[in-house]
Amino acid sequence: MSAKIIDGKKIAQEIKNEVKIEVEKLKQRGIEPTLAVVIVGDDPASRSYVNSKKKACGEVGINSVEFALSKDTTQEELESLIDRLNRDEKINGILVQLPLPNGLDEKRICTKILPHKDVDGFHPLNVGMVATGIEFERAIKPCTPFGIIELLKRENIEIKGKHAVVIGRSNIVGKPLALLLLRENATVTICHSYTKDLKEICKQADILVAAVGKPRFVTSDMVKEGAVVIDVGINRDGATQKLVGDVDFETVEKVASFITPVPGGVGPMTVAMLMKNTLFATMLQNNLV
Repeated sequence: MSAKIIDGKKIAQEIKNEVKIEVEKLKQRGIEPTLAVVIVGDDPASRSYVNSKKKACGEVGINSVEFALSKDTTQEELESLIDRLNRDEKINGILVQLPLPNGLDEKRICTKILPHKDVDGFHPLNVGMVATGIEFERAIKPCTPFGIIELLKRENIEIKGKHAVVIGRSNIVGKPLALLLLRENATVTICHSYTKDLKEICKQADILVAAVGKPRFVTSDMVKEGAVVIDVGINRDGATQKLVGDVDFETVEKVASFITPVPGGVGPMTVAMLMKNTLFATMLQNNLV
């Protein structure tokens, strides 16, 4: 058997097209969704990510404003900028590109952004709303996990009643994805570096998500025949310097029923969901949700 490759680029484009229509409706009402993007330092990967996000804003009609700060920026200076953006009623979403340079406290910055402008979905209030289900519909969800759920739904992959195994417990992907999968009525197991019998647990998964940050970590002997495999990893192959995922695509593709490629799978969805979140934040602030 050979897995169906889930085309993240195609689905992401569908979502951006939908967002563009809704943005145009808001503009007709005199509301212009605006995203403030803050980048600190000159990390090439961060610059690349910021550029892709600004490009997506242009595609869907969202106004983007960039604040490029030097790597010597202090915590106080960065927090002062966040305070200013929080107060600015023309700014609907605030995104601080992570990771920040050494010496800056990322957790404090994530908490500093107002929850209804937190388009990354990292603020404790948004995380709490996702975790408890209280006011869930008004919560801004983290882009990558939100995108993965959207991928599964748009491919008509059943989540309810399935055993989902998530490898990785980060606050950005693993934990929030587990919560969103639970909300979709999956039975969820989270695996991490201390998990015993990892291979055996992975082989039980109907839906296997790799978010571990290790190239080709998931091999075919860890995957149940017919499982859905979602690869969140973005790594550089040591020999070829090509982008590879956390899944050994060539071998796992022969076992799985569905699989996401790297690149072109989860990555484009993350940016598309950021656009969706910025639209949603704008609607929240204008009492349209």
